[in-house]
Amino acid sequence: MLTLNDHTSTAKRLARTVPSRTRLPLWLAAPVAALGGLLNALAFPGTGWWPLIFVGTPLILFSLIGRRVWGAFGVGVLAGFSFWGTHILWLTIYLGPVPWLALAGLEAIFFALGCVLIAFAWRFTDRAFPGAWGRLALTPVIIAGLWTLREYLTSNWPYGGFSWGRLAFSQSESPFGQVAAWVGVSGLSFLIAWVSALVIQVTREPASRRRMLRSSAPIGLIALMLSIPAFPIVETGTMRVAAVQGNADAGLFAEYTPGQILDDHVAATEPLYGEDVDLVVWPENASDINPLANSRSAATLDQVTARMGAPLITGTITSDGSGIYNSLLLWKNGEGAVDQYDKIHPVPFAEYIPDRDFWYPLAPDLFSLIPRDYAIGTRDNVFDINGVAAGLAICFDIVDDNLIRQMIAGGANVILAPTNNADFGRTDESVQQLAIARLRAIETGRSVVNTSTVGTSAIIAPDGSTIDQLPTFTPGAMIQEVPLSTTKTPAMIAGQTIEFAASGLGLAGLILAALSTRRKRDRDR
Repeated sequence: MLTLNDHTSTAKRLARTVPSRTRLPLWLAAPVAALGGLLNALAFPGTGWWPLIFVGTPLILFSLIGRRVWGAFGVGVLAGFSFWGTHILWLTIYLGPVPWLALAGLEAIFFALGCVLIAFAWRFTDRAFPGAWGRLALTPVIIAGLWTLREYLTSNWPYGGFSWGRLAFSQSESPFGQVAAWVGVSGLSFLIAWVSALVIQVTREPASRRRMLRSSAPIGLIALMLSIPAFPIVETGTMRVAAVQGNADAGLFAEYTPGQILDDHVAATEPLYGEDVDLVVWPENASDINPLANSRSAATLDQVTARMGAPLITGTITSDGSGIYNSLLLWKNGEGAVDQYDKIHPVPFAEYIPDRDFWYPLAPDLFSLIPRDYAIGTRDNVFDINGVAAGLAICFDIVDDNLIRQMIAGGANVILAPTNNADFGRTDESVQQLAIARLRAIETGRSVVNTSTVGTSAIIAPDGSTIDQLPTFTPGAMIQEVPLSTTKTPAMIAGQTIEFAASGLGLAGLILAALSTRRKRDRDR
């Protein structure tokens, strides 16, 4: 039989091994979560205060401790909408509040569902792994894995997903960006979430001398991430590229005569005539008249390639009789289009309406703005340009992990990313997209030529540095020796292994903690 002293001794031992149950009341958790979402949004370009990701993410995680299903869901919706509503505010510029509200709301719901899983993880791991090793080693990894799982799912589903807003994309110009070459975008998101969860666990530790020692754990993890060197990229040559920004009025509601966008890019290219280049790159839909179907447009491209003495890559809209495509053409003087890429990841509800018969009646006025549906391309996303393999990413393609891996597997030595950002005016959209392109350069070890109709156009080196950049909404061109490489980074070699492993750890850890908690509860009855 236990005496009173025995009971007291047991209580003291439990106090040393179980963290204080820091749980915010719901009225306080809600604004804390919303603040966390806002701070995370400010970590991304154009504000670009990247350290805030290590403040906003812990606040969101902290707000979920002790929450039950509906509480976690509600807090998650607030955090998610605070983030997404700020992060993609550029959607309202020409399209108004309805598409912004719909996308931000949908992403907030997905975010909230991920928050419910994280709330479960906080509850079950506290009970299943009460020791210091469990609190500081297991729980943060499980939380980070569940965050990564949510990012993976929403980046791929529904309709190909929406990969914008992942934690890693905030770090393209931070010291942590170089880690992407080793672990990829998903791996970097996992590490940021891991640090954030570890910070929370340290603050929840019982006050003691050991707390000071344990508080060094997140500092040590950050120091480890900072100590990882840039992955060495072997340059195998260069390609002299002329990237042109026509400053064309190419937005959805722009009023222009057919051929005007083409003429704008010809005019921006004319000052380059006589330059010695290997390739000319125009943006998405720079040839607004399909040269495969229009002799005037074809003659114009022949003239440009003849005067430049180099092949031209241009965006245009093509049709094969069975579908309409957002395409890139590799055009050579006298030969015409020698290769073609059709966008593999057209943007749902922007470039096409998936399941149109179902969605259109719900908002006919809105969806009538998208009168045609671009088909999903099936051609490979690599051009052979006189022996140089160029990976191709039209606009939204750059956020798709699978397409990036596909082009590297296809032997790409450089990435060309033509885009049209005219629909978003002078907002943060173009610099957010450029940040993603920059992180892709680091992740793949490839230069990225990001060419826009209005900006932001830039040439990024394999280490993420800027080789050249044009001011927005100004016609101009960049002529640079662009580094080529065949080096495969660890991130490209690993492929989705890191993402699946991190997500699997989170899900498996949650299940294990839930089962362990249930066994303990049954045993104590």
